[in-house]
Amino acid sequence: MESFAALLEHLLLTPQRNGRLSLLTGWLADTPDPDRGWGLAALTGGLSFKHAKAGLVRGLIEDAVDPELFRLSYDFVGDLAETVALLWPVTQGANRSPDLSEVIEGLQTTPPRQMKARLATWLDGLDSTGRWALLKLITGGMRVGVSGRMARQAVADLGKVDVGAVEEVWHAQAPPYAMLFDWLEGRSDGPPARQPGAFRPVMLAHPLDENVLAAISPATHIAEWKWDGIRVQVVSEGGVKRLYTRTGEDISHTFPDVVAGIDFEAVLDGELLVRAANGGVAGFNDLQQRLNRKTVDARKLAAFPAFVRAYDLLATPGRDWREAPLRERRDGLQRVIAQSLSGVFDLSEAVPFNALDALTSLRASPPDPRAEGLMLKRLDSPYLAGRVTGHWWKWKREPMRADCVLVYAQRGHGKRSSLYSDFTFAAWTGEPGEPGRALVPVGKAYFGFTDAELVQLDRFVRENTVERFGPVRAVRAGEDFGFVLEVAFEGLARSTRHKSGLAMRFPRIARLRTDKPAREADTLATLLKLLAED
Repeated sequence: MESFAALLEHLLLTPQRNGRLSLLTGWLADTPDPDRGWGLAALTGGLSFKHAKAGLVRGLIEDAVDPELFRLSYDFVGDLAETVALLWPVTQGANRSPDLSEVIEGLQTTPPRQMKARLATWLDGLDSTGRWALLKLITGGMRVGVSGRMARQAVADLGKVDVGAVEEVWHAQAPPYAMLFDWLEGRSDGPPARQPGAFRPVMLAHPLDENVLAAISPATHIAEWKWDGIRVQVVSEGGVKRLYTRTGEDISHTFPDVVAGIDFEAVLDGELLVRAANGGVAGFNDLQQRLNRKTVDARKLAAFPAFVRAYDLLATPGRDWREAPLRERRDGLQRVIAQSLSGVFDLSEAVPFNALDALTSLRASPPDPRAEGLMLKRLDSPYLAGRVTGHWWKWKREPMRADCVLVYAQRGHGKRSSLYSDFTFAAWTGEPGEPGRALVPVGKAYFGFTDAELVQLDRFVRENTVERFGPVRAVRAGEDFGFVLEVAFEGLARSTRHKSGLAMRFPRIARLRTDKPAREADTLATLLKLLAED
């Protein structure tokens, strides 16, 4: 556990990607099994403990120290794991430091009634860094600058193989990855065999670089609409049918209607969408009614029928299509979709164009408001794992924008735990002078600003807090005083969960409008006009 804690601390303090990659690769080389496998799983979000959650940690520290002291400390620090690690009253020499594998096994097997005492024993045996690492295992959100892709690159560097080879087998492995390490370190003849129904690593696109536009032509590229859904992989092979997200999460149980509609043997890449009443594509808000559910009832299945718009073909019985150029994969995909009679799958049609000006006009004003923009793909591109340069680009529409007033703030996590970095903003319910005019929250954002702007926002929150609601701070905001933010967002949808009746899609802070009085910020009526256009 001490070694893993030291790794987390060093990763947190290392700003460069290559430095973090080197740290992780070195730790994997120096750490024995199964500890390194469990650590890798923790860093990539591959662990979950049914009987050990944040609420247990909170209850434990409130039993150990004065609850008011904990509340004030948590409010100041902003991170639960860090707060408890620093406050924990340790009896020196009370217990030995546990191994990481011992902790993982204990978290997985300890009965609920014994979990609190088991956790207290471990905390007594660790220093503050070790306690922080242990609590991060439980509360999740490591936030130490290690993405899933970086973790797989470290594994590939350890075994001196291409990261694509690791990507190919990664999602079929389970912690602590014994078979994976056996292969990488030469204790087995080759990579673990693929099982029927296994996930394949997806190919990702880069945001379009304007310098690339000049090279786009109908002879070398295909254009498709970019739809407002979630990327999925449909797998049907050897009698096994699965639906995966782009990260390899199996969501078959959440979309049984899609799985039931798989009437072919193939592996497809596409976009999961909801069918609108008029037969078109419904908004993302409708898709959210189906996401992140363990089960889905008949009412939601009927109200929000899901379907997949297919982009690409990865495999058919006896053939892996990924090395073939896109133009060949498109031909094969058309044949697969033509065979499907369930109505759950359709083809992402090519957008015809003969000049860049035509593409620019289409991107600015798509025929369907649910199209976020365009995808541009080289016709000779193979299907490669990861975000590979030079093949696929996404060219999204310009975002919608609104000037809103800052009304609430909350501290962030990790490196931002000491700063107010999560901001809720509001629009006016009416025009200046209208009776009962008030600010109503319309969204929340925690990125888009520079480090210097974050310091400016944090200072404003601290100097203008008027109320406290746990970790949330309400700031002074009214006709004559307030901080205006220019917010960029991808779209709007009606929402019964928000007082304003609206929900923003991907909001971020585009600019600090220190030049604009709060009374001149936008109204709900202005946002509703954007909704009507959407």
